[in-house]
Amino acid sequence: MDGQTDRNSHEERSQRQEYFKDTALGLVSTKSFPAIVGTADMMLKSAGVILVGYEKIGSGHCTAIVRGRISDVRLAVEAGAQTAEQFGQFVSKLVIARPLANLEVVLPIGFRLTQLSEKGSYSRLSNQAIGLLETRGFPAMVGACDAMLKSADVHLAAYEKIGAGLCTAIIRGAVADVAVAVEAGMYEAERIGELNAVMVIPRPLEDLEQTLPLASCWIEQRQPVMMPVSVKEKEQELIELPDLEKLTVYVEEEINR
Repeated sequence: MDGQTDRNSHEERSQRQEYFKDTALGLVSTKSFPAIVGTADMMLKSAGVILVGYEKIGSGHCTAIVRGRISDVRLAVEAGAQTAEQFGQFVSKLVIARPLANLEVVLPIGFRLTQLSEKGSYSRLSNQAIGLLETRGFPAMVGACDAMLKSADVHLAAYEKIGAGLCTAIIRGAVADVAVAVEAGMYEAERIGELNAVMVIPRPLEDLEQTLPLASCWIEQRQPVMMPVSVKEKEQELIELPDLEKLTVYVEEEINR
């Protein structure tokens, strides 16, 4: 039994090593959470890569990590870096060709994600746009959330903190509603405090969905209404009606008196 386990482990290690020989690791870093989500969205849509996740190291610095074939990763990283530069939030980029397998000990590049590399499908929430609004200071973000929820039919999914006082509200809804809500939130955030960055992603890919938090209203299963198995109704007592013929005679006698 132990021999079989050792053989399986050896085959798994060999499979991992073979996979890592042909793939690359790509990283792009920005100075805000909305910028890194928009950057990741562009990386996914520009090449056949998978988004492994984000690393938030404080002071507002966020890094998107992707995996895929070397050529795809290079293309995705360049597209992501250009997008981050357009946002004015670019920090740095890196491509590591053929990373060693033990690198996954310190980075979220698990081997189980390799099967997702061929997928480019949309998730069940792909018709729900993503809106991100980042402020410096919690009150400004809360005020912006209130304004966004009151201005359009959107839902607040979650919020992210990345250090340096930066907070990002994440909303979901139809594209038009999200755009209207984000605009309203921008004005409110600027009125209360400091607006740092905004982002609207119309049709997020499934990989992007999996890296963002979702509100419980999208993941909770509807619970059936519990009804009693058997309901016993109390039988009503029968009331005996008077004989109409006797009642008529009684009325006539009263009239004759």
